[in-house]
Amino acid sequence: MYKDIHVYLCDMDQLLANNPLLLLFLVAAVGYLVGKVNIKGNSLGVSAVLFVGLAFGAINPDFNVPQILFHLGLVFFVYSVGLSSGPAFFQSFKKNGIRDIGFVMVMLTITALIAVSLFYLFGFDAASITGIYSGSSTNTPALASVIDLVERRGDPASKDIKDALVIGYTYSYPMGVIGVMIVLKLMERLFKIDYDVEKKFLKKDYPIEEELSSMSVRITNSALDGMTLRDIINGSDINILFGRISSGQDTTLANWDTVIHTDDKLIVIGGHEEISRARDYFGEETADNISYDRREYDVRRIFVSNQNVVGKTISSLNLSKNYSAVITRIRRGDLDMLAKPNTVLEMGDRIRFVARRKDLKGLAKLFGDSYYISSQVNLFSFGLGIALGLLIGSVEVSLPGDTTFKLGMAGGPLIVGLILGALRRTGPIVWTLPYGANVTLRQMGLIFLLAVIGLSSGNKVLESLESPVWITVFMGGVLLSMISAFVSILIGYKLFKIPFSLLLGFLSNQPAILDFATGMSKNKVPLIGYSVMFPIALVMKILFAQVLFLLLGG
Repeated sequence: MYKDIHVYLCDMDQLLANNPLLLLFLVAAVGYLVGKVNIKGNSLGVSAVLFVGLAFGAINPDFNVPQILFHLGLVFFVYSVGLSSGPAFFQSFKKNGIRDIGFVMVMLTITALIAVSLFYLFGFDAASITGIYSGSSTNTPALASVIDLVERRGDPASKDIKDALVIGYTYSYPMGVIGVMIVLKLMERLFKIDYDVEKKFLKKDYPIEEELSSMSVRITNSALDGMTLRDIINGSDINILFGRISSGQDTTLANWDTVIHTDDKLIVIGGHEEISRARDYFGEETADNISYDRREYDVRRIFVSNQNVVGKTISSLNLSKNYSAVITRIRRGDLDMLAKPNTVLEMGDRIRFVARRKDLKGLAKLFGDSYYISSQVNLFSFGLGIALGLLIGSVEVSLPGDTTFKLGMAGGPLIVGLILGALRRTGPIVWTLPYGANVTLRQMGLIFLLAVIGLSSGNKVLESLESPVWITVFMGGVLLSMISAFVSILIGYKLFKIPFSLLLGFLSNQPAILDFATGMSKNKVPLIGYSVMFPIALVMKILFAQVLFLLLGG
């Protein structure tokens, strides 16, 4: 029996060695399953694919997949991240831009300086400390960008350099997660953070409400009689929108020029706290909810699938010219948001209308309302954008010391993706991807990256366990992750005056950390900090990793 099992394993071993695509997707499947294992609220997520790849690579050095899959995964991942993060990336320059950009630059510089100190203190080589830098920040694209740099240079020792990079990354990665969590908890106790106070302070600038709702209110505040909704909202800090308004026997759709009177009934839309404030401000909730009256006006959700409206603001569509309709909210991915005049529509958005029944057909035609079309990838704009990114990534820039630098396959598509994502469209060309398609391409790209890196370096990582080098690398990762997190929080909270809730998101390099941070604050503020900082930090870490490697003699 044991002989049969041995023969079966040998046959399977040979099968995987001869079928790289079978091997790739087996590693991806097992890694994704392992990443779902939850231990005390924490999991590795998709990063587990790397460690499963390392395990497979350690079993058999002949387990390899074509290198083109690494490049394909890298390009897909960074370009799709750039497209989705472009608007937030450039908007961050407008809102607290100097503070946030200044902080991330200081944070990354401090981390790099600590890495340089460890380089001299422990006698690391450039590849090892760069791998530790990438691992302690749990930034796979940064690691991939340096591997891409090494391959482009054609160094005879490139295999050893890449192995050293992966070893540094692998042993420092765990503390890049656990170490940051420990520091976050310690600093929370040290500063005695009151998250409820911070949440109230941040509500005026950030969408912190958990979910949207609506309420029918009766106007009893006589001070508002005869005022337009525009003047009322401009004179208050309530973040709401309006649906129908009933005055006497007439029910119409409210707009910013609508004049309200005492005893009118008005539908207000917003987060739970906001509509409660609106109720107290306008008057009282009425049991006669006019949203239930569907005789003339109805509610409908419509998919945005018409490229002619994608990338345009709601106000620019001038809906009131042809339709008696108002967009009250938009669902993008898992997020419901209020539909403001300056909200830009994206492919795949689900917009919620209140409109006359006879206008619903025309509105569906205007916006497309096709789930199938809204899920498709525009291969022309997608291919053209990646081609532009690869072209820019191939341009050489001279650096001091007779060295040259390229953005490469990581930096070029990422920068172009950020710019095109912020532009959204150029004339008839829509650059952005549907939300679902973007998530899928990003996930597939990252899985390819992690699987290829793990398979190509698994045997070397196994060999490193036979020498004390792994202990030194691990300790380097512990020191780098915890010291940099401690100093970053101290500077961010005390010097830059950034609320601790936002700092939790700024320092959440990995989904497990973000989940942990959200559990600490019990609100959405860390998610907002993460979404603001992620694209900036991702770009900068990719560049910092390459510069660090080059400056230290890589």
